[in-house]
Amino acid sequence: MIGYVTLGTADLNRASAFYDDLLGSIGASRFLEEPDYFIAWAKSPEQCSLAVTLPFNKEPATVGNGTMAAVALETPEQVDAFYQKALGLGGTCEGAPGFRPEGATSGFYAGYFRDLDGNKLNAFCMVGE
Repeated sequence: MIGYVTLGTADLNRASAFYDDLLGSIGASRFLEEPDYFIAWAKSPEQCSLAVTLPFNKEPATVGNGTMAAVALETPEQVDAFYQKALGLGGTCEGAPGFRPEGATSGFYAGYFRDLDGNKLNAFCMVGE
């Protein structure tokens, strides 16, 4: 249902280096780009993509309160690795990987982090009983 998610940035070069490395770790690459303005990554052009952009209105990029982009992965191990990759690239922890609600042993497994501009992201997977 969702085609793409766009996150604002104050520094397109810094954001693009972060996402080239982070999203490259799960097989996504740049597929659409407007120099000095916008970059989008996806596993294929037909799949949902994640983009970063300098704001069109030329105002400062800000973080949306309650706004979050979620990256769907297949296993808890992939979630753990993606989360650790984000932190290793300078992202900050917003909730270590684990089942939600705490104490669950199946269902929703997720790790939360913020990128270099403070945008909140989540890596998650669903785990059966």
